Amino acid sequence: MPLVAGVDSSTQSTKVLVVDADSLGIVAVGHAPHAVDGGHGARETHPDVWWRALAAALSSTGLAGEIDAISVAGQQHGLVVTDDAGRPLRPAMLWNDTRAAPDASTLVRALGGPDAWAGHVGVVPLAAFTVSKWAWLRRVEPDVAAATVHVRLPHDWLTQQLTGAAVTDRGDASGTGWWSTHTEDYVERVLALPTVDLHREQLPEVLGPGSRAGVVSDTAAADLGLRPGIPVGAGTGDNMATALGLTADVGQPVMSLGTSGTVFTVAERPVADPTGRVAGFADATGRYLPLACTLNCTLAVDQVATWLGLDREDVADSTDVTVLPYFDGERTPNLPDATASIAGLTHTTTPQEILLATYIGAVQSLLDALALLPVADAAPLTLVGGGSRGKAWRTVVERLSGREVLVPELDELVAYGAARQAHGVLT
Repeated sequence: MPLVAGVDSSTQSTKVLVVDADSLGIVAVGHAPHAVDGGHGARETHPDVWWRALAAALSSTGLAGEIDAISVAGQQHGLVVTDDAGRPLRPAMLWNDTRAAPDASTLVRALGGPDAWAGHVGVVPLAAFTVSKWAWLRRVEPDVAAATVHVRLPHDWLTQQLTGAAVTDRGDASGTGWWSTHTEDYVERVLALPTVDLHREQLPEVLGPGSRAGVVSDTAAADLGLRPGIPVGAGTGDNMATALGLTADVGQPVMSLGTSGTVFTVAERPVADPTGRVAGFADATGRYLPLACTLNCTLAVDQVATWLGLDREDVADSTDVTVLPYFDGERTPNLPDATASIAGLTHTTTPQEILLATYIGAVQSLLDALALLPVADAAPLTLVGGGSRGKAWRTVVERLSGREVLVPELDELVAYGAARQAHGVLT
């Protein structure tokens, strides 16, 4: 029975699914947590932490030595800067690090405004995007930027550790801000901006769908317990892997409820939104994945529940309270320096009403973004991520969206999508 593995290297943990390549059924699951450091807008993790977590997660499956192919999906937008040997020069800046908000605004102006970015690149820079983080690094840590030989995304770096190959995929590359969904290439106008000043040689080769990144090296095999020489897929970003795991159809709306919230759909043509609320990403199949993201989702609800001493499911039936749960600033709407607020409290307000209002605030932000996507009007809304298992989340989404809500049985769709990639390079 050939086995393939899919990896989900996310913000707070690494998950591995081992899948039967014949039936595509799940054989084993591995998991290892990792910490996020920083405050006041900073969110960082050293890439070596991801590598150790991958080793631990693979080991916990009990099947690392029997895997026949592997692929890695990772959190989008993270900035990994390395020396010539691929060693990180500093901790990686994660997607939800908001310190680059001023640099994003400078970049937007430098290329000629949001219309120019949407038309040439497919995205308008926000603090989340890699190009903004690189501009921040050049401004705030110029010595590190000057020493940087290679720039990678989290999944790129892990794939390179596995194979030695400097590669990425079009899905994850489309979230950098310097690769275009319109031309399927790096954008020289962006790379040449004074605040960017990057060269193609510093960036990975962008592989097409179904491509093989390489094979597991002897060194990586020794570190991870894998067999050397097994094929490695190109990998992709976490949202692209979710769509791949779902085999999502064109126009099918998907909402992911996790540390962040996302809404996306698959499209046949590139999407360009000058407002910046919709990111015109590519997907892992050769199509496109217009997506909108919020920073505050399940963690916001859990935080309020903890403060109130409530179980997260202990919500009122209705509420007149309004909660804007912007604990980490916000990406949609673009308010990187915002803080959370509660309005509409009275002497008779119950804790359960405040908690319900927090759910509503998080979900309504996602539904406002969903209305901007090219989704089918009557299509059911597929709900994924950790929050999809919660009754309160499902109830609020169904009530506010007016759509039928579908929840797949499979929990780890990012890792499952990566496993489907591994299956592709094996077969």
